[in-house]
Amino acid sequence: MPSFLDFEKPIAELQTRIDELRETGNGGGIDIDADVARLQAKSDKLLRDTFAKLTPWQKTQVARHPERPHFKHYVAGLFDEFVPLAGDRAFGDDQAILGGFAMFRGRRVMVLGHEKGDDTASRLRHNFGMGKPEGYRKAIRLLELADRFGLPVVTLVDTSGAFPGIQAEERGQAEAIARSTEACLALEVPMVAAVVGEGGSGGAIALASGNRVLMFEHAVYSVISPEGCASILWRTADKAADAAEAMKVTAQDLKALGVIDAIVPEPLGGAHRDPAAAIGALGDAIMAQLDSLSGMDQAALKADRRTKFLTMGRFA
Repeated sequence: MPSFLDFEKPIAELQTRIDELRETGNGGGIDIDADVARLQAKSDKLLRDTFAKLTPWQKTQVARHPERPHFKHYVAGLFDEFVPLAGDRAFGDDQAILGGFAMFRGRRVMVLGHEKGDDTASRLRHNFGMGKPEGYRKAIRLLELADRFGLPVVTLVDTSGAFPGIQAEERGQAEAIARSTEACLALEVPMVAAVVGEGGSGGAIALASGNRVLMFEHAVYSVISPEGCASILWRTADKAADAAEAMKVTAQDLKALGVIDAIVPEPLGGAHRDPAAAIGALGDAIMAQLDSLSGMDQAALKADRRTKFLTMGRFA
């Protein structure tokens, strides 16, 4: 059973009652099937109704759910023959950003993205998906390799933002992010980016400046976290819900604004409730976008990417 978020408490209470009823029925020959079915139907309806009207702040919570699939799960579920590549050839290897060669449904690609980790030890090892300069310089190295060998690029974005520590600043964090963004824009091969959880600030755009940008139904994508925005505007993180509403962080808002190209549906209740279905849906969406880009030559791919980003924010 998944961990429940704060706004899912009524669903959690129903699920607890169902589990208790099943436990009672298992203890002695009591027929509880009808009661369980009735409560399960009520729980399913409440889940559907809740997720049909999530606020931007609630979507942010879903996007951050610790049980959502992460980079390693997408690699295991979608890619074959994954060959990880490490290091930036300058300072070290950043475990927050991973990537390498892989086969994707019969097509050789370069795949890279953020890895947050899924338990305490792995989260610390991967720095909660917050990349450091050496991580973005590793990304640049992999992007240039993809360009050299004519391989399409697939990126999976899931970060609250680049690491803000003093060590990262000393090693040129802003420059590394800018050059990674530049490397994406300069590619002469197709690039498809997918925001699978959080897309936070420059740490996200450094891997998301592709020809096509996909976004999961309950993912979020913004220039700053809602808490960070609230702390700047209202001097308190308690206004995070108001900030999320104002910033238009949801996939639905960003599709309407032309920032992303397509929304990938999630299983009912979020990707963490059925990771296999979510991973499969993302794979289908990536395949469709790569197919649509396959007929474009190098100049057309660069021009397409340039036009995509330069037209954002224009008013008629």
